[in-house]
Amino acid sequence: MSDETTTEIRQFLLDSLTEMNYSTDDVDDDTALGPAGADLESLSLAELAVRVEDRFGVRFDDDEAEKLAGMTVGEFIAAVAERRAAAATTGS
Repeated sequence: MSDETTTEIRQFLLDSLTEMNYSTDDVDDDTALGPAGADLESLSLAELAVRVEDRFGVRFDDDEAEKLAGMTVGEFIAAVAERRAAAATTGS
């Protein structure tokens, strides 16, 4: 996973949160996406997942929503980068 990839995903994530009217002032890689951190509700997590899927061509299953809420920003970025790399190698 290259720094360029994680930087691109991080910037997209922050831009998306801003567009969704969430404050990103105190958001860093250790910030939880769910109630303990950025405070995204389930619908917002679903919207974020769809935005990331559309932008980076990765998939999150419906049953992963709860898992996303427990992830930190850094873990989410790593998951997206990992899925993106896997999709690139399998050609899907």
